[in-house]
Parts: sequence; structure tokens; C-alpha cells
Amino acid sequence: MSLWKDYLHPQTVQEAVEALASAPAPAIPIAGGTDLMLDLQQGHHAPVHTLVDLAGIAEMRALEIRGEKLFIGAGVPHNRIVESLLVQEHAQSLVEACGLIGGPQVRNSATLGGNVAHALPAADGMIGLLALEAEAEVASPATRRRVPLLELFLGPGKSALKADEILVGFYLPLSQPHQASAFCRIMRAQGIALPILNLAAWLERAGEKIIAARISVGPAGPTPFRARQTEAYLAGKTFSAETLAGAQETLLAEAKFRTSPARATAEYRRELAVVLLKNALTTAWERAK
Repeated sequence: MSLWKDYLHPQTVQEAVEALASAPAPAIPIAGGTDLMLDLQQGHHAPVHTLVDLAGIAEMRALEIRGEKLFIGAGVPHNRIVESLLVQEHAQSLVEACGLIGGPQVRNSATLGGNVAHALPAADGMIGLLALEAEAEVASPATRRRVPLLELFLGPGKSALKADEILVGFYLPLSQPHQASAFCRIMRAQGIALPILNLAAWLERAGEKIIAARISVGPAGPTPFRARQTEAYLAGKTFSAETLAGAQETLLAEAKFRTSPARATAEYRRELAVVLLKNALTTAWERAK
């Protein structure tokens, strides 16, 4: 049985969203295809009428400074992010997250936009982006808009993107002196499965004090999770063993870990969360020198 009927190759964002709007339903975009093709072949996704291939859109492959932001196109593959000096300078947590996704062949094809659009609460690229307070640019046939990342998610595997919308790219604040980030995860040995738990941390320091912090965790709920109570706890405190212990307690109080039959129990994830939080915060703290 054919998994699709038509396959389109738009060359601009506008052509892509117009194709999605006008093609016989169901029409969906495809970028790297490392998730979508498997889902279609294995019956986890209903057959589609039209695939709209985004790979030929130059705007979505851009990676550059735009004003006061770092722009990463949604069509940029993970390996290019890992190798980019710009991303290494301004978004260490994203470099580390993308470097752990799948194997080299997957990272050469899979895109950052696909990682986000798949809407899994523990997607590594998504968790790396979330701690950096990235915004997403979303295009529809009538308009473009920037939205906070968390507005893209409705639940596990459920994106808020409409049928005629695509992710164009992501805008990240440029890193300033004494700011840094880090990403950690625990996963099974085969190297290609979703993580048991992952965590990204960003912080700004002044001397021995934490000025501000941002922490993202997955999975810690039905959508990617920002640990805002833990962030508030850390702000203004001296970096110390006591502060780390308090942050760990706060994270356990606010995060909602669940048992996954395929990966880990909630209790095991709680044990891992305190370790990952300490490791990520310590690494970001040292980098922020």
C-alpha cells in the first residue's frame, strides 16, 4: 500500500504553507524524515495524501546572527548545529543535546525543527532549546509570528501547529559574559531511544552568586517542562552544596515524573533528576567564569 500519493518540493516558506493549505488532506511537511518515515512504514501514522518536502527551502537552513539573536533554521540538521562555532559560543546546551541524538547518520539527516515539531516531552533538542529561552518562528499562508517554545505543545506527541503551519526556525538570545548552559541525560545503551531523563540548565553568575537560572526537564509532564520554582529558588543565592541541595528538593517537589513501562519508573527518574540537576548546574557554573 502506498504511504502517500503526491510529493511536493517547494522552494520558499510561502510556497510550502500554501501547498499545505491547498493540497488534498491529509497533507503534512517532511524535513529529515527520520521519525516520520518510520512512523508511516510501521503504521504509527495514518497514510497521507501529500508530503511537502521542506529540504529545498534555503531560509530554513540558515544559521546566523540576526540583530541581537542567534537564528537557527528549523531545517538545520543536528550535526551542523554540533559543528557550528556560533552555536558552540551561544548555546552549549543545544550543542550537547543535538550531539546525543541518534547516531551520525541520523544526526546528518534529522533536523532541529523536526525534533521540536514531533512534540515529545523528552526530545533532546527541545529540552536544550527550552533552557535557552528560545522563541519559534511559525509561518502560515497569511502571516508569520514568533511564539515562546512552550506554546507549541498540547500533550505527548501533540503539536499546537495547525495543518497549514510550519516551523521556520528558532531565535535564541546571544550569550553574554558570565552566562553559560549545559545539558545532561541518561538513556539506555543502544544509543537511539528516547532518554530515560534529560535536563538542561542555563545560568548567569556574578562572583559567587547565581544571578538567574533556567532549567528544563524531560519527561516531567505531558509537555516539555520548565522548572520555574527551582529557577526562582536559585536566583540570588551563593553557589554552594547547600544551594544545590535546596534546588534538588525544589525540583522534586514541582516536577511530575511518571513511570514508563519501556524506559523507567517514576522513582528511578526522581533519583536521576537530582544527579542531572547537580551535574548540569555545576558545569554551567564553571563555564560561566
